[in-house]
Amino acid sequence: MDADKPAPLRVDAETAIILREAYHKIEALYRGDHYSLYNYVRAVVGKIARVDTFYVGFLQGTSRVRYPYGYDSGKYEEPDTHNFGPSGQTAWLLKHRQTYRFAYDNGAVLQAGHMFGDSKRVSADVVTVPLFRPGPSGDGQLFGMISMHSYEPNTYDDNVVRAFEWLAGVVARVLTREVEDRDALRRLPAGDDTPNQLTSDHVMEYLAHRIGTLREIAGEAMAEPEAANPVVQGYLNRLVQAAEQIQSELIEMMLETDLGPEQRYASLTKAQQGVAVLLVDGLDNDQLAAELGISLNTVKTHLSAILKKYQMTTRAQVADDIRKYLAR
Repeated sequence: MDADKPAPLRVDAETAIILREAYHKIEALYRGDHYSLYNYVRAVVGKIARVDTFYVGFLQGTSRVRYPYGYDSGKYEEPDTHNFGPSGQTAWLLKHRQTYRFAYDNGAVLQAGHMFGDSKRVSADVVTVPLFRPGPSGDGQLFGMISMHSYEPNTYDDNVVRAFEWLAGVVARVLTREVEDRDALRRLPAGDDTPNQLTSDHVMEYLAHRIGTLREIAGEAMAEPEAANPVVQGYLNRLVQAAEQIQSELIEMMLETDLGPEQRYASLTKAQQGVAVLLVDGLDNDQLAAELGISLNTVKTHLSAILKKYQMTTRAQVADDIRKYLAR
């Protein structure tokens, strides 16, 4: 039985207490609130070691990374998107599938890619942990990274690295569970309460709600008699934090929004749309012909036109794309 137990995390007692408290707070408070989750993890790491720069990034497509959250020297960094090259840190993580440490190459990989933090200062110690979720082949799928930097050398010893890796694993599991929950709900018959593929309408609704929050905070500040009053400063600080949160959440929404399925479906004729929709159910050519009351040759003609318009090679690819459109 003991052989089945995971090996204990090799961190000192003080660090273990910090991590245990962090785990319970993350589970209780930050599910679904990514900005606050990243903010809290940064604060936890700051209890264990010096953290000058901290960021979270997510892979999208074959060469793009979106960074919804970043801090440098106590200041919020604007969310951003970058294409990564063959020599930088992201490429290194994809190749080696393990934590990157400054000590491995004296920061050579770090300096070969996009730089974070103060451009006038060079990070002297870095730890970047890849984020994995279960993949279709059984191997972990690398979907992002979480990184901390120090402007002082030799900041991150093995104790700090293990603690950071453990925290990154908690973050990855929280994000993975959210994806799994959404996928489980999408399997239910379509309905108004079913969370579907993110669309521009969802983004607009979200923006309207969040901007309304800003308007309320600004209204509260305007009602104060003097703008220099410390209370007003508190309102303004809340306003800034709310704006930061919107920026962080919007950049993550961009990971999911995609107008392509709608545009491709709209490019089909009505007859072609009838065939395309039935591909989602996995019907073969004979079944399509019987269902639509058309000849087998007509089915083949429609399928050929659909594949050409979609610029795809298989009907399974088209079916996946149609499924995204129908789930909008």
